[in-house]
Amino acid sequence: MKVRHLGGPLIVAAATLLAACGGGDKTASSAAASSSPTVAVEAAASQPAVAPAAEPVAAEPSSGEKVYQGTCVMCHGSPAVGAPVLGNKDDWAPRVAQGKDVLYKHALEGFTGEKGAMPAHGGNPSLDETAIKAAVDYMVSKAQ
Repeated sequence: MKVRHLGGPLIVAAATLLAACGGGDKTASSAAASSSPTVAVEAAASQPAVAPAAEPVAAEPSSGEKVYQGTCVMCHGSPAVGAPVLGNKDDWAPRVAQGKDVLYKHALEGFTGEKGAMPAHGGNPSLDETAIKAAVDYMVSKAQ
């Protein structure tokens, strides 16, 4: 690329920017300041480009977390309905003590207890057994 006319102040500014960025050696900067305008443009073009920092990638939620967010949170996200709240160790301790097989059975088939009722499949019949178990595992992991 050829530039026909660059004023003297523009050449000095380009050379100053190159020197301030630490790009290239001092001979390239001094050549840019004392040579033709084409040299200044070529010197600037030869500087390595700085790649932008990569954006952090958010971890994909687990299948259990997705089921929790889509269905279970309606009852297990607030103490208002009496269901054990996600992350509340006191709510979950007696249930976890029964073992996961009991928790799976209650989640899959439904359950009525002293503190309320658990509808079969969390009230979402489209969830399969694997999804229900993943959600139970997710909620239990947050209570331990």
